[in-house]
Amino acid sequence: MPTIGRPTWPKTLRTTITALLVTFAAALIPQAASAQDAGVLAVSHKSPFNCGKTFYANNWLPDHSPSGAIDWQDYGGDDIDGETVRATAAGTAYFYDLGNTSYGKWIEIRHSDGTRTRYAHLATMVKAAGGSMTVSQGTAIGTVGSTGGSNAPHLHYEQRNSAGTVDTSPTVEGVTVSLGQKTAIKSTNACSGNPYTPEGVCGSGYSVIDSAALTGGRAYLLYNSGNGYNCVVTLKTTSLGSASPVSAFLEPEGESRTTDSGSYDYYAGPVKRDAAGQCVKWGGSVGSSSYTSGFEHCS
Repeated sequence: MPTIGRPTWPKTLRTTITALLVTFAAALIPQAASAQDAGVLAVSHKSPFNCGKTFYANNWLPDHSPSGAIDWQDYGGDDIDGETVRATAAGTAYFYDLGNTSYGKWIEIRHSDGTRTRYAHLATMVKAAGGSMTVSQGTAIGTVGSTGGSNAPHLHYEQRNSAGTVDTSPTVEGVTVSLGQKTAIKSTNACSGNPYTPEGVCGSGYSVIDSAALTGGRAYLLYNSGNGYNCVVTLKTTSLGSASPVSAFLEPEGESRTTDSGSYDYYAGPVKRDAAGQCVKWGGSVGSSSYTSGFEHCS
């Protein structure tokens, strides 16, 4: 009987099959992300409070929903109720209100790497429910309260991955708070200057066309070519996070002046007026230092 051997494949076909097998095998081996990719996606988080503030980060175990969320609470003699809440990292903030249930007033910030942070039981939010805004690390987004299903004032805080799963050992200010741990953490958030910008305060479409230095701040004039409105905002550079006198005003020629003044933590304004094709007088103050322009920017 004739001997039955292996089938003989044409050389070109053998080469093609070998290449396909190598490619398939490589696809099955997980590839580590490059250092460059890791650097691009890495988002580090600071404390959600004013610079220098220390509060307890409590990662309850058990009986905390969801597991891995942090409850920020009083530390020493510092009462957390009413404290300013800040973005722990840059991203886009979305504002919600569940009334007397669940999170109550709460905010989710979606970060550049797909991760998310949540801030719940807030007393106030800087935007109404349904709104959104771009935030920098340190941007003020609300204040601590006890809305929703809360028994006492505190800040419920979560870090979630891009799939929506809660990180059970979140890291803030370089400190990892694992399940069952309660750790006092001091904030370095918003320590390097005013976290707000003129464009961020006035909103989308506005660009700075003039500014004036003040002792302790700067007044800015912006314009939106899309709707013909001017906007004035005065940003503080001193006493940040503490209420102190600051003002901003705008006066289209031949019309009344609109002013925003008071004791504010970071800025006065925005003051907006329709002034397309009109000269405007504008300015502001920080404490006793003030600036008032002549009528200008007429076109």
